[in-house]
Amino acid sequence: MRNYEQLVSQTSEDQLYLLESPIIGDVAAGAIDLPMYQAFLTNAYHHVRYTVPLMMAAGARVSPARTTLMRAFREYIDEEIGHEQWILDDLKATGADASAVAQSLPPASVEVMVAYVRDYIAHVNPLGFFGMVHVLEGTSTSLATATADLVQQQLDLPGAAFSYLRSHGDLDLDHVEYFKSLLDEFTDAEMEHVIHVAKRVYHLYGDVLRSVPRKAESETNERACVDAA
Repeated sequence: MRNYEQLVSQTSEDQLYLLESPIIGDVAAGAIDLPMYQAFLTNAYHHVRYTVPLMMAAGARVSPARTTLMRAFREYIDEEIGHEQWILDDLKATGADASAVAQSLPPASVEVMVAYVRDYIAHVNPLGFFGMVHVLEGTSTSLATATADLVQQQLDLPGAAFSYLRSHGDLDLDHVEYFKSLLDEFTDAEMEHVIHVAKRVYHLYGDVLRSVPRKAESETNERACVDAA
């Protein structure tokens, strides 16, 4: 069994926690509104903007003798630079104030996920970072394009509001194949770190998705504001 297959097999139960996030079912059921999508993009902005710094931190702790890994970090960084701006552009296309989002603080769920991975890189093993790569790229490959289509139909938004989801759904198909070959370079001990972080991030990213207010919640909050006025 290849390292990638072991990774998928040993994290399958943890993946369920992410896939059972209410927002995923809400999208499929057509129970989504504009504030939900804007909140999802806002959360995405806050964790995506940390992707390159985390890659740089991990790459700096890998031996230069690991030339395949060094090339991988360089390619990942070159590919990921600027993706947070795509999200701000998407938010602007939905009518949101992208500048306000860029200046806002991340939700606690995003802070915890980023802090966990940063700490693991610094104090345990930098290769654990690839566990996060597996979760975020694997999730976007399987869900991003279909989600974008459903949300666009439900909210009647322009295509310009979905550059982040659609680009990741398409680009990450190639990324996953590259990722599989990269993991073949890892020892069994190194794979233990990748698997451990992936298991944790499935839950942490699941919490990020759960932090998005659902349609019923936003409607309740709106009614409460009206009543209070």
